[in-house]
Amino acid sequence: MLNVDFSWALCAVMLAVTAAAAAAFLSLREGRGKSGLSLDARHVWLCAICTHIYINTKDDKISLCPRCGSYNSRDSGLRPSAARRPEKS
Repeated sequence: MLNVDFSWALCAVMLAVTAAAAAAFLSLREGRGKSGLSLDARHVWLCAICTHIYINTKDDKISLCPRCGSYNSRDSGLRPSAARRPEKS
């Protein structure tokens, strides 16, 4: 018969449970980034008053800025190429 100490058996069980949990976490984590979500340029708005860039998913011609509360029209909206903020250095 195999003679195993209780502490070694407990350590082996804890190691097996930890390895199984890590494998499950990594396998579930891989599928998250592949959902296919993308941001359409017509939902990106630029406030004409405070220059805040925000997202409004409604197809309205006029949008309310969440920061300053001013109304912005689609005609003065943001072009897709200008949707990126300059990176801070």
